[in-house]
Amino acid sequence: MHKLVTSLLLVCACAFAEAPQAVAIRNARIVTVSGPVLSKGTIVLRNGLIEAVGENVAVPADAWVVEGEGLTVYPGLIDPLSTVGVPGAAPAAAAGAAGRGGRGATTPTAAAAPAAPATPPARGPEDRPATTSWVVAADELQTSDRRIEAVRSAGFTTVAAFPTRGIFAGQGSLIDLLSDATPGDMTVVPSLGQYLTMNSGRGFGGGFPSALMGTISYIRQIYLDAAHYQLVKDAYAKDPRGMQRPEYDRALEGVIESKRILLPATRLIELDRMLRFAVELKQPAILYGGHEAYRPEAAALLAKYGSPLLVSLKWPEKSRDADPDADETLRTLETREYAPTAPGLLAKAGVKFALYTDGLEQPRDIQRAVKKAIDAGLPRDAAIRALTLSPAEIYGVSDRLGSIEPGKIGNLVVTKGDLFDNMTKVEMVFVDGRQYKPEPEQPAPGGRGMMSATPGVN
Repeated sequence: MHKLVTSLLLVCACAFAEAPQAVAIRNARIVTVSGPVLSKGTIVLRNGLIEAVGENVAVPADAWVVEGEGLTVYPGLIDPLSTVGVPGAAPAAAAGAAGRGGRGATTPTAAAAPAAPATPPARGPEDRPATTSWVVAADELQTSDRRIEAVRSAGFTTVAAFPTRGIFAGQGSLIDLLSDATPGDMTVVPSLGQYLTMNSGRGFGGGFPSALMGTISYIRQIYLDAAHYQLVKDAYAKDPRGMQRPEYDRALEGVIESKRILLPATRLIELDRMLRFAVELKQPAILYGGHEAYRPEAAALLAKYGSPLLVSLKWPEKSRDADPDADETLRTLETREYAPTAPGLLAKAGVKFALYTDGLEQPRDIQRAVKKAIDAGLPRDAAIRALTLSPAEIYGVSDRLGSIEPGKIGNLVVTKGDLFDNMTKVEMVFVDGRQYKPEPEQPAPGGRGMMSATPGVN
């Protein structure tokens, strides 16, 4: 009995020691995003949530105090399209790459990938090739993924993590980037939508579909099948007497469960095609890629259909292995030159958009990519919004993420200097009210200061 009481006391003591404490960041510059910038204010976090924020907020007696003099506090950054935490997923490629097999520049080559089991090639849409619509990222979450710490070091506290292999790749999940936590602790929203690619030109095992139009036809057929499947299920649920029960189809169940679809659209022609395709499928759509959104027609199309666009921060560059004497098309040169101007033009047009890292992991690379868009005309406040409140609005979670307001999740990034400036340093990051500190800043090539590339946990 004595041992039992002792054990219970120890368990209670451990639980008490691990309970979240109140944190107060005082006398800091606070960029709320949803409201005015506070030149000198206080934020109080308690139990993983923002308890109070303002210029005259009192510091609770039980709070651990962070002196914010000389620091700026932003909402935690949100990556609206990522593969962080998803085992075996390719980086969420910009749509131009997706249209040629769904692979980005950093995707392992086929030779390096694990050998796939020998299966007969797909002969038609009834075989449902390259479809894993039932896969949910939260169920597959790999909490030991090294990229969690890497992107958190750049100020990201939340990612929309998606599986990206195949045509119907699966359902994405909104994940808070905690360390030493379970997938259940990290999952904010288990299912955000279905990630689709337009794999074309290679086929799957030499079978169907082997071209872009075949892929589009296949997707169209899946949605026709899903609509019929739902009608049969509804009829059976209403009155099952005298009816054979519907056969369970997990591929169609995954399609029906999805709240929205993500469609690839890097080029202008893809933007137009995918917007019209989403209307045909009767599905709310988010487009991703967006490198040709600098063209005047792009903003008009997006405004007409009301679909948001996720713009890849992996700006087009000439391959290091490219033949220096090879001719390049004018369109290729234009896109390389003007793609970074797309976010600024979309912001000016009032089109809903957000920025995603597209496989960029190191803080320096992310900072440079965002800074390139800012230098090309994207206002700084719009850049911050495109990585905070805008993605939260796109996924319908702005009531809990994306800005610094009482009651929202305690996700913050604290910097010395303005976010995305060359010399800015991330001092600390809060995820669900838990503090994480980057390790000492690593010098960039050439001696220029940047944000720390290697994070640690405090």
